[in-house]
Amino acid sequence: DKKDVLPAIERVGGAPVIIKLIEGTQGIGVLLAETVNMAESIIELLQSQKQNVLIQKFVAESKGKDIRAIVVGDRVVAAMRRVAQGQEFRSNVHRGGIAEAVELSQDYIDTAVRATQIMGLTVAGVDMLESASGPQIMEVNSSPGLEGIETCTGLDVAGAIIDYIAAQVDFPEIDVRQRLTVSRGYGVGEIYIPEGSNFVGKTILETQLQEQDVNVLTLYRGAKVIPNPRKDRLLEPEDKLLCFGRMEVMRGMVPAKTRKRRRPKVIDLPESVSGQPPYSDNPELK
Repeated sequence: DKKDVLPAIERVGGAPVIIKLIEGTQGIGVLLAETVNMAESIIELLQSQKQNVLIQKFVAESKGKDIRAIVVGDRVVAAMRRVAQGQEFRSNVHRGGIAEAVELSQDYIDTAVRATQIMGLTVAGVDMLESASGPQIMEVNSSPGLEGIETCTGLDVAGAIIDYIAAQVDFPEIDVRQRLTVSRGYGVGEIYIPEGSNFVGKTILETQLQEQDVNVLTLYRGAKVIPNPRKDRLLEPEDKLLCFGRMEVMRGMVPAKTRKRRRPKVIDLPESVSGQPPYSDNPELK
């Protein structure tokens, strides 16, 4: 709505801003507004034509460049940098941008994969800007074009997608928690390791979890996820262990201060009308 324009521009850091049509593709309907007044005029014009728009932060230091990463499953199979030409700020190949193959750092790989997962996709084209603070996501495309990135990188991206689909048919992913909680007394649980825990400074092997019929499936350390961690990995404060095993054993490892026990409030029993306790040997009172 018109009343939302100024607050939206302020939220993304002020002018200049990018204005996009919701239905735009291949760079069509992407406009740069240098000032707030210009942004208001552009939006008013577009809305008069029944066009819905969104306002996006303008990342000046990206200098007309962006990264396109193709995510298949849980990995980036191809990536390219698109560079705008001349005075054009849009780097889309369809707008004359030049594409070059690029080797992504782990930050950009993790960002692309995580964005794809958040959107509930298994195949996506993730567009990111190279800002001073690291990768910033512009779009997550559920049906990315492949011609440009295959030509640029020389990689068979379509083949990687087909292989992934075939692998899902031959060896489908399952809900581990659902499958592993079938056995009576066994299940999947998370063990938190607070500061001062006896586990801190020990390896997974030294915790003797396996001897107690508990197997560590995944180690969570901050934002890092370590599946099937090695037995010689040292544990640190704030680690979380996703485990499968005896639920009774895992429940016993919850720190006492985090366990909430319900203590019933003791209420004095009222005396009977006769002045005797309600539960006596008097058969009349019984």
